[in-house]
Amino acid sequence: MPTIRLLYFASIRESVGVAQESWSGQANVVGELRAQLVARGGVWAAALGPERAVRCARNQVLCDESMALADGDEVAFFPPVTGG
Repeated sequence: MPTIRLLYFASIRESVGVAQESWSGQANVVGELRAQLVARGGVWAAALGPERAVRCARNQVLCDESMALADGDEVAFFPPVTGG
């Protein structure tokens, strides 16, 4: 099973109560990983559910949920941001 380092930023971090964690599981792409986090229920489903606008990055590069995962990757989840 691959081990992925997960990072949570801004309102997502505030909602789930952790800034980072190590995750081991079966997910081939970022979208599957997100779905497994949502399946935890509670604050996880509220923060990362499919109805929520969430941006993703794999190894510090923005990506969509079809991005493949590999052992040792870092995946970050954060809300969309706007500039002024």
